[in-house]
Amino acid sequence: MSGGDDGGSGQERAPAIQAVKLPTGFSAPDRSTSTEFWVVRHGESTWNVLGRYQGQTDVPLSLEGRLQASMLAERLVGQTFAAVYSSDLSRALETATVVAERLDSAPTVQIDAGLREIDVGVLSGRDTRQIRQEYADYLEALRLDPWATRRPGGESMEDLFARAGASFQAMRERHPGQRVLVFTHGGVVRVAVGLALGGVPQNAWARLSVTNTSVTRVLLSPEGGTLLGFNDAAHLELLNQATEADDVLGPDVKGSEGAGQAS
Repeated sequence: MSGGDDGGSGQERAPAIQAVKLPTGFSAPDRSTSTEFWVVRHGESTWNVLGRYQGQTDVPLSLEGRLQASMLAERLVGQTFAAVYSSDLSRALETATVVAERLDSAPTVQIDAGLREIDVGVLSGRDTRQIRQEYADYLEALRLDPWATRRPGGESMEDLFARAGASFQAMRERHPGQRVLVFTHGGVVRVAVGLALGGVPQNAWARLSVTNTSVTRVLLSPEGGTLLGFNDAAHLELLNQATEADDVLGPDVKGSEGAGQAS
């Protein structure tokens, strides 16, 4: 978290950057009232390996996923956060627990079910081939309207944005001027990006690939937000695999496992 103490009272002050005009003519967010979120997607799960949709089904980390979590923990060792939050699904919570143990003061991981992945309804457990065969109408609807189309028996991206957005809003109100670490899922990482940018064009969701244990940084204020960094997975450079597949978008149209397997 940035500080702005000028050597007077010793109390933390908003950094001087808040008074500087950006090239566009807009003022930078006031750090004293904003919250900096480090938003992490969980490590690879056993269903990520199999290419199955997960949604809110509770699936554990794979061996590779646990290694990814350990490598992220090594990268963040000694870092300080005001709080650590996690989805209640085990693939996110296990990733959070591994990392939190290496942070300064080993903070307790707080559970927030609002950070769960999108609910994929009856698609849970199915792979790309099965979804193409059994839910062609849904896939066509998703292609035409990726924002408002609900997974059969589940949620739409619009639903997820409202649900997870409320969780980010509550965390921001609890932690003004602080830095917070969040462990969640690919769809919720996209929500954080949307909040930072004031919304994301519908077709852009498919271009936001989110790697397992990648870090996305956003600054959220009462007035809006700023995207500070996206999909940073430098700690995984020595690993052979770090899947970007997730539950948000659905199978791609070319038949590869693409962006719609499991998050």
